[in-house]
Formats: sequence, C-alpha cells, structure tokens
Amino acid sequence: MSSWVRVVAGALAAAVMTGTAACAPASLPVEVGPAPSSSASQEPVQVTGANGAPPTLEYDKPFDVVRSGSRTVWPGTGDMLERDDPVLLNLYAEDGRDGTELQNTFRTAPAAYTMTESSLGNDLFEALEGQRVGARLSLLDEQDGVPVLVVVDVLPARASGTAGEPPGKGLPQVRLDDLGAPTVRVPDAEPPSDLVVHPLIRGAGPQVRAGQIVTVEFTAVRWSDGSVVDTTWTEGTPPQSAEIGIGKLVEGWDQGLLEQTVGSQVMLVVPPDSGYADTTSRLAGETMVYVVDILDTHQAVAEDEPRQAGDEKTQEEEG
Repeated sequence: MSSWVRVVAGALAAAVMTGTAACAPASLPVEVGPAPSSSASQEPVQVTGANGAPPTLEYDKPFDVVRSGSRTVWPGTGDMLERDDPVLLNLYAEDGRDGTELQNTFRTAPAAYTMTESSLGNDLFEALEGQRVGARLSLLDEQDGVPVLVVVDVLPARASGTAGEPPGKGLPQVRLDDLGAPTVRVPDAEPPSDLVVHPLIRGAGPQVRAGQIVTVEFTAVRWSDGSVVDTTWTEGTPPQSAEIGIGKLVEGWDQGLLEQTVGSQVMLVVPPDSGYADTTSRLAGETMVYVVDILDTHQAVAEDEPRQAGDEKTQEEEG
C-alpha cells in the first residue's frame, strides 16, 4: 500500500477537545467495492474548488493510474514546512473507478501529523517537502489495483498574522517559543470580573461563525496560581476541534472566539460565571486564562451525515 493511501485510509478521526492525545494514523485498508467492467480512462484529473473548500475532481471514470505521483494544484504562501514541525492537513480522497468518497476531513476536522516520514509515510513526506502552508496538492496512486485520487490542503499549525497590542497592566502576559507554544504569566492582582477578549495576533482568514467546527491549539491556565491545567502544545497531542457558539463549549469560548479570524491568536480571561457551569468540576469557581490559536473553521456537517469526529463534549465541560 502506498504511504499516502495509508495516510488517507487511517487519517485521524478528529479529536474533539476531549483533552486526550490522538493515536497515530492506523494502517487500515481502504474499503472498496467491485470494479466497474468498462474500460479505464487515462486522461488527467482536473481539480477545482476554492481555497478552504472541499475540492471537485473531474475525470473520466473508471480512472486508470498510469503513473503514481503528485503535483501542486497551487503553491502555498505561508511558512515553509520544516522537518519535525507539526503539520495540519485537510484530506479528500475518491475511488477513481466510480468517484466514491473515501475520505473528507473538510466535513469533519483537519488531521494532525508531524513532518516526518514515520508520521506521514515516505511518499506523502516527499510530496510535502519544500511546500508552504496554503498549498494544495493532488496525488494519484493504486491500492491493490484500485485507483485512489487524493487532494491535500496544507493548513497553518500555529497562529500567523499581524501582531496585536500587548495586554495592558493587570492582564496576563504571553510569550511564545520557536514553535509558537505560549507561556502565560499571570499578574499578582485580582482577576477581572468580566470576560476579557484580547487578540494577540490578528489572522487574515475567515471569521468564526456560530455552528461551525473550529480547530485550535490552546493552553489553559488558572489565574489563582498560574498553573497550566490543559494544553495541546505537548508532543503527541493534536489540535482540537469542536462546534462553537451553540453551547457545547464554555460560555467564554462561545462569546470570545466568535467573529475572530482564522490565523488569530486570542487570549481569553474567563471569569467563573462564563466558565464551568458544573459546580462539581475541579475548575468551578476559577478564573481561567486561555491562549487560543485559531487554525481552521468550517461548517459542521448535518446531524444525519456521517462523521469522523467523536464525542463533542470538551474537557472544559466535563471538568
């Protein structure tokens, strides 16, 4: 099995803010049905569709993969992908015999990997090597005689945009390491009584809307003692995804992240009355500081459509 087919077949089911690390992609075979009996096409595959939207593949069916390989549909303009850095991908795949959809993270949530051969597989690693964030790639290969057509979008793995004003006196201060992971220093002062929404970086992407699935990196810190109670910025922990603005997240997130833009990094200071409604939560009554990198947002699928996302309850809800 080709390594990029392996990645598609075992793409991460979206981890939806359960606070647990996602498993590595499993090497599962793609389920395919009997082959059509008509002759196969060898014409090129045309890939259309706007940036951030699921692609449309146009080709004569059944398709015959004459030669496996990849091509750049459009180049990226963001950061260069570097070895060992986190990589966030949207993946779309079809069975080239009849156009059956095999994988579509555009409808669920992006899949997180590391820029290494062991995480991506040799072929996908080579296809991504030298690419920049924002690129779209088209890949062709066969699995056990089945043509598999794949489109890969490279998403940002950290906030990127225009620096906002530093937080004022009496608010937490944030420093970033080389990969973008934040360290939060809470001041020796009384916490604010109202929700504070402070953009640290203003991204240039689309705005977050209620009912969308938002994918983020985040760190959560107690105001009372400055301790980190949750973070995705640890090895093996992918970005997390959940629907926003419909009561599935704490109120401070639902209020504070709406209308922010993709690419932004936002500091939220969430008082208890906008935080954990469950009085049995270990964080009930706490003022919490969150630093949130908004990596992607898209419309959630309808309830009767298949999902790859699991339980959408968050650690913020469950305590």
